Amino acid sequence: MRAQDVADKKFQPTVFRNGYSQDDVDDLLDRVQATFAAAEQGGRPVTGRLAGARTVTPEDVASSRFRRTRMKSGYDCDEVDDFLVEVVVALRALAR
Repeated sequence: MRAQDVADKKFQPTVFRNGYSQDDVDDLLDRVQATFAAAEQGGRPVTGRLAGARTVTPEDVASSRFRRTRMKSGYDCDEVDDFLVEVVVALRALAR
């Protein structure tokens, strides 16, 4: 997985049904993207601060929680969860 893969990822929006807060998910994905970008530049994962965006560990992603939406647009929960599993696997591979 590359930083661009994270940037290009789109989720099905939800309306009038449960979803995850788009802002919450987007904030986490910004950090995930920064983590992959740092690894691509330095050849290894970086933790801490990078250009104002805090990078993440696989554990950060696995333990992330998002506010739920119902009456406003959100992201499909299953799609987000499935993608985050892929992210965790990719981050763990970077750490090796």
